[in-house]
Amino acid sequence: MKGRGVYIKTFGCQMNEHDTERMLGILSTRGFVEVEEPKKADIIIFNTCAIREKAEQKFLSSLGRLKHIKNKKSNLKIIVAGCSAQIQGINLLKNMPFIDYVIGPDNIDKLESIIESKYEKPKLFLSENPDISIKELPALRRDSVKAWINIIYGCNNYCAYCVVPYTRGRERSRPAESIINEVKFLAQQGYKEITLLGQNVNSYRDGDIDFPLLLEKLNNIEGIERIRFVTSHPKDLSKKLVNTMKDCEKVCEHIHLPLQAGSNKILKLMNRKYTYEEYIDKIFWLREAIPNISITSDIIVGFPQELDEDFEKNILALKEIQFDGIFAFKFSARPGTVASKLEGKIPESVKSKRLTEVLNLQDEITERKNKIYENAIHDVLIEDKNEEGVTIGRTRTNKIVKINRDLLKGQTVKVKIVKSNRHSLEGELIQ
Repeated sequence: MKGRGVYIKTFGCQMNEHDTERMLGILSTRGFVEVEEPKKADIIIFNTCAIREKAEQKFLSSLGRLKHIKNKKSNLKIIVAGCSAQIQGINLLKNMPFIDYVIGPDNIDKLESIIESKYEKPKLFLSENPDISIKELPALRRDSVKAWINIIYGCNNYCAYCVVPYTRGRERSRPAESIINEVKFLAQQGYKEITLLGQNVNSYRDGDIDFPLLLEKLNNIEGIERIRFVTSHPKDLSKKLVNTMKDCEKVCEHIHLPLQAGSNKILKLMNRKYTYEEYIDKIFWLREAIPNISITSDIIVGFPQELDEDFEKNILALKEIQFDGIFAFKFSARPGTVASKLEGKIPESVKSKRLTEVLNLQDEITERKNKIYENAIHDVLIEDKNEEGVTIGRTRTNKIVKINRDLLKGQTVKVKIVKSNRHSLEGELIQ
């Protein structure tokens, strides 16, 4: 098997990106190497996303183009993994019979047996797999400075619009000892930054170790310079966690805290389990404890029954909170979710108009927030060079900084910010 090729195309979130790293890790132990073109591969894997309809359509379109490759290469194996695989299951095989295997996110550990042809039938691996949280799977990481680490799998929140509890199952926390050992190993390998992953990291618990205590333990690991985490559910953001963020010097001054809507009526329909007023209280806690914190968020527009007055509360929320940045989306009904069955659907044209208004406002806010960085000095972790060959890094507050100097990837340097742009900063190295 040495030298056989695998082509992986990844759609969706950081958890999918890390699942891809782990699938590559499993395959690399069996002698596979990653290739850049499907036609050069012996195995093709699509790691899919089902959060939004657009991502799903993109994947299906790309998948359809593989049929002619399969016709020319009979022993090519095509595998569909990820959240769309979990949801569509048998329908994928019915509609596209050239697919060999369909693997849900809980079953990527079956990949080794699949490539050894231990499984001819069934072709579906979609069953719940509680052991995934305790399996020690290798990862072939895409980066040599920053690393993603799963700490919790699945979700118990059942937000009305979200498929994650159906695709990734119920919450299961990974053993703290396993996480700590992985981070120690990464530190020995020269990694400088880790990002802890989970649908709701705030829910993490292994015995007496909750998420704040886990952060404290990871903060003590020598070699790691920065700790980040995504995603935090507002209902579980505690003062204990805020104080831990403040006290742990390696935990970065940035949090992604999805608001989703400024209207309490819409938040209730979404089953978010907090009010706008409760959310604002938590923003106050964060900014009082960590004055320079960068806060980013998610906003969904056009949720069923979102009247003009509800949408206006989104606009008022953005003006009041002043996020550093947001991800904003038009509501996309996902099969099987509560929201897909709600009455009061919003016309596509109205959703598009509302999204444009939200994005334009946030662009203005982000530009103003970035302007504050000008003439200030920040520690910047050098990540790489961009397409133009310019060195880029990030501040602890997760702002991208461009520096016109050749700098070593992985080093942290002091940089004076000389110019702010909407999506990045420009800086000069402080000698």
